Amino acid sequence: MIMRLSKQATLLVLAALIVVAPIFFPSGYYFRVGSLLFVNSLAVVGVVILTGYAGQISLGHAGFAAIGAYACALAPVHLHVHPSIAAIIGAVLSAVVAYLVGRPILRLKGYYLAVASLGFGILVSMVLANEIAITGGPDGIKVPELGLRAVLADWGLELTNAQFWYAFSGLVLLVGSWLALNLYNSPTGRALRGLHESEIAARTVGVDVAQAKLVAFMISAVYASVSGSLLALQNRLITPDIAGYMHSIEIVTMAVLGGVGSVLGAIFGASILTLLPQLLTVFQEYEQVMLGLVMMLAMIFMPRGLLPSIVGLVRGRGE
Repeated sequence: MIMRLSKQATLLVLAALIVVAPIFFPSGYYFRVGSLLFVNSLAVVGVVILTGYAGQISLGHAGFAAIGAYACALAPVHLHVHPSIAAIIGAVLSAVVAYLVGRPILRLKGYYLAVASLGFGILVSMVLANEIAITGGPDGIKVPELGLRAVLADWGLELTNAQFWYAFSGLVLLVGSWLALNLYNSPTGRALRGLHESEIAARTVGVDVAQAKLVAFMISAVYASVSGSLLALQNRLITPDIAGYMHSIEIVTMAVLGGVGSVLGAIFGASILTLLPQLLTVFQEYEQVMLGLVMMLAMIFMPRGLLPSIVGLVRGRGE
């Protein structure tokens, strides 16, 4: 299993890929694709904590991404705070909302939980689309400039906008992955993994099952919120589409495709689903059909996820 890779090795591999990848970029456009990959990966790492560690499913995490994104747009205007502080406000607000929403819906299991969480995401999307006076409605709302690139320029580090967001998003992903990997072997992480295997067994050894589920839900909501904030800040415009149910499903699909039990595997899945549409544009109107076919074949022949299956295949041949 890929999870046997040590925390240090996982972070080293991830950092090496972030640093080395730009060498092979044929144009500046790929810095933009890379930053989008890191943003998606951050949300997917949150799903690893909720689903891979704790065994719970959510199809409404795009709602938390929207909270983080719109916090970066609205807080600087109405609260007169810096966009970075607005992102923190969005993360805190997402945790509070996750607590309030999670207490009732986490009593549900299986597809009942999935549908309930999906309803939350749809509700957030409807509010953002209909409250035109506050959110700008379907047309969206502008997001203030972060301003950090100018500070780096004063220090003598000149970066294009795409290069800056590639580096900054990659750094945030590294920190998020480090936190998730630390959580894995912590007392809380062991409680979550015990809950994943058997709620009854976990309760027997003293785990507060309801509290553990809620903690995992809140942590994953914060990851989604920060990813939404990063997306809003680099795009400088945000629309209610970020809260759409298809975005929630996309996040979960990325995690499952790569290997939801592994931080590195989930990031691999996010990379595949972020990059594959770019490669399939040659098929023009058949792009979505080809993307669906690739995903179906991957899940049929590699049900554990792409990265764990590939590693298992390599080890099998080595033995």
